Amino acid sequence: MRTIRRLIYKEVLASVLFVTVGFLALFFFFDFVDELPNVGKGVTGYRLTQALAHVTLMLPSHLYELLPIAVLIGTIFVMARLAQSSEYTILRTSGLGPWRALRTLLALGLAFSALTFAAGDYLAPAADRAAQLLKARLQGRISIGQTGAWLKERQPHHTYNVNVKALTPEGDMQDVRIFEADSRGFLVSITQAPKAGFTDAGAWLLENAERSEFSTSGATSARVERLKFTRLRWPTEITPEMVSVALLKPDRMSTIDLFQYIQHLEANGQTSQRYEIEFWRKVFYPLSCIVMVVLALPFAYLHFRAGGITSYVFGGVLIGISFFLLNNVFGYIGNLQNWRPWLTAAAPGLIYSMFSLGAFGWLVLRR
Repeated sequence: MRTIRRLIYKEVLASVLFVTVGFLALFFFFDFVDELPNVGKGVTGYRLTQALAHVTLMLPSHLYELLPIAVLIGTIFVMARLAQSSEYTILRTSGLGPWRALRTLLALGLAFSALTFAAGDYLAPAADRAAQLLKARLQGRISIGQTGAWLKERQPHHTYNVNVKALTPEGDMQDVRIFEADSRGFLVSITQAPKAGFTDAGAWLLENAERSEFSTSGATSARVERLKFTRLRWPTEITPEMVSVALLKPDRMSTIDLFQYIQHLEANGQTSQRYEIEFWRKVFYPLSCIVMVVLALPFAYLHFRAGGITSYVFGGVLIGISFFLLNNVFGYIGNLQNWRPWLTAAAPGLIYSMFSLGAFGWLVLRR
């Protein structure tokens, strides 16, 4: 039985590797073509080598997204080819029963799940941050949208709403605005600074800051006082990681960063639905590799005519694409309808798990 497992593992690994390299090469080409119009532009001139480096750093994110689909297509191809050449029939007569075959593929699925988790939680976030820093040399900053990132912090007597327009490649903040409100929710002050940095003592250091203080102690004594500071220290618990997290896409964050950011949002009375869905997707998405190998097992029990394997592999491609689309659709719908985050993230995997187990029971056990 060890020889049979070694044969199946070797064939599946080679097939999945081939499919993964093909997908990554295709996405590398698309990303590179998309970057070509930016070559020669920017503050320091965006060179072709920089474009190649930026596209290369995006590959771990594509690996994380495509690995379950590659596992499905590669495993379907191996199972269908073994059935077409009658090799799987020989393996069955040698003692490879349905449940033993299922356990063999489940062990392989666990290994692919661990690889997917490592790619999504370690390789992809680090590579994506490096790609954004590299791209910042073209644009001069890292930003999202027109207004940048918004953060909120509650301190003992006041609440602060902070807007950071962008981050520089050196890690400094640009166009910082701090809106201070008292316990009643009334605006107390607005502090603006074109540049700010982080200190080690739990504070921000605002450069060339302008502070507008609003005094409403009486109806006749309301006034606005404007102050200017060359350097202004603002104590806060908002860390550099929180700012960078707010400026990155949630699906490109690590699980720990997402969890810490969710805790920060909840502690400051902000909605965290979007980030909770992404957190649970980070938890459940690697497990989809197990679903994919179970879904591919029934293909070993089908009867193929000459050339019929191509249609089944194409069907596997469609199934993989449908899973990827359903995963994204459930994320958007769950965010709009305020569904439970863990159920929203787990629903696509549960649906395909029931489908794969139903196909396994009908094609393998019943027949």
